[in-house]
Amino acid sequence: MSKLHLVFGGRVADPRTLDFNDLATIDVVGVFPDYASAEKAWRAAAQRTVDDAEMKYVVVHLHRLLEPDVPLDDPED
Repeated sequence: MSKLHLVFGGRVADPRTLDFNDLATIDVVGVFPDYASAEKAWRAAAQRTVDDAEMKYVVVHLHRLLEPDVPLDDPED
């Protein structure tokens, strides 16, 4: 199975949390086949909104959600 990663973001109520204000306005950047390309996309998206403290982008390890019992061999995957 590919080690899929999802990058998305949006406006949050508190920048210290992942409590997104409006799920209908979530910006889905994309799904990526590896952590390196997901991180690159995350950095680009976060940089575009660097002056807005209420915007937050995250990388979600989809493969961990799909197969939670598979042991991790790399902490970045």
